[in-house]
Amino acid sequence: TLATAAPARDAARATAWFDGWREVPLVERAALAPGVPVDGPALLVEPNSTTVVEPGWSAERLGDGMLRLARRERPTRADIDARQADPAQLELFNHRFMQVAEQMGAVLQATAVSVNIRERLDFSCALFDASGALIANAPHMPVHLGSMGASVRAVIAANAENLRPGCAWMLNAPYAGGTHLPDITVVNPVFAGGSGRPAFYVASRAHHADIGGITPGSMPPASRTIDEEGVLFDNFLLLEDGVIRERELRERLAAGRWPARNPDQNVADLKAQLAANARGIAELEALIARTGLDTVLRYMDHVQDNAEACVCEVIGRLRDGRMRYEMDDGSAIEVAVRIDRPGRSAVVDFTGTSPQRPGNFNAPLAVCTAAVLYVFRALVDAEFPLNEGCLRPLTIVVPPGSMLNPAWPAAVVAGNVETSQCIVDALLGALGALAASQGTMNNLTFGDAGHQYYETIAGGAG
Repeated sequence: TLATAAPARDAARATAWFDGWREVPLVERAALAPGVPVDGPALLVEPNSTTVVEPGWSAERLGDGMLRLARRERPTRADIDARQADPAQLELFNHRFMQVAEQMGAVLQATAVSVNIRERLDFSCALFDASGALIANAPHMPVHLGSMGASVRAVIAANAENLRPGCAWMLNAPYAGGTHLPDITVVNPVFAGGSGRPAFYVASRAHHADIGGITPGSMPPASRTIDEEGVLFDNFLLLEDGVIRERELRERLAAGRWPARNPDQNVADLKAQLAANARGIAELEALIARTGLDTVLRYMDHVQDNAEACVCEVIGRLRDGRMRYEMDDGSAIEVAVRIDRPGRSAVVDFTGTSPQRPGNFNAPLAVCTAAVLYVFRALVDAEFPLNEGCLRPLTIVVPPGSMLNPAWPAAVVAGNVETSQCIVDALLGALGALAASQGTMNNLTFGDAGHQYYETIAGGAG
């Protein structure tokens, strides 16, 4: 037993991890003498808990029995050898990157005005690397997350010489990584290390209650062209040198034959998306200050490499398969999966899928890619952020002009919400992993010029 806690030389010892395995004091908290500090690294134990005293900290029992931990050394940034992925650090950075997106989502939910974003939570936030590849996301909408990278890359391509701090672009164009017009994406470049080129991007995508079109809510069942579904934005400069271009935004929302019905709400929700992106930038800057820019960049590569390895392992257990998934209007999704086990890769081929439809069940290519990404991520029984690495072992073939790769001015509003579900079912069926599923989102929308409501009744899936 311990009479005092003075430098714990008589205490029991335990092996614990403190930036490496160490022999450290194991001290009974009940035996601590008031006012006698125990310097870390050390473990203070009691029947129901363990207090870890980190190096550079000390623990002291106060007169009332409370335990006070205090830093006794100035903190120094831990030097991490990021050239090779350390399993512990990989897990930490998985969560650190996810936390950036989660904080963005919390801000967006708290500051949005529309019920559809604030309460229905029809939004997604994510972090991307310098090339626009998805690094990490909060657990938001899979169809958003798998397709947002294409929107980020569209912004990069269109503004290669004009990317600078304090600017943000918005777009909802289905042929530039968008899903359908109510889903508006806001993209901010993130600069670090004094470079004139962005080191990262943050993006938020939210479903706006109305963006115009022939019916309130911008989800018309009978649209036949993209113009009938609302106001289209493609590479619109929303924020310039830290100032929102509200006048130009309102002019664009009011343009066209079927303008947005509630531009005040659109503007308020877009400001919420900008606030969410600002939080993401601040969280990234804090992470860089804590671990260093080079470490952050290297672990962005490592988390993608890890995702790729996990999908490769799953591919090694799959077999070739094919499925034809017929829809109510007579169209069909046809998919064949060809597995290369030695190469640990797969070809997902949608050749044979029906041509572009005259109605609005066409799914933009980004939606099809998102569905493939979702399926292969769902097959992996491991915890890691959905990211671009999942797609590296996959070659996706989607014939141009088909209903899964339509050309302008095809209507697409149902492709995002209904056809995406059918793609997932068809692919799971081809892989022999399809359980009972209703294959629909059950969307319900109604409204008038003043109010619009949108709901997904949802249902079960195996």
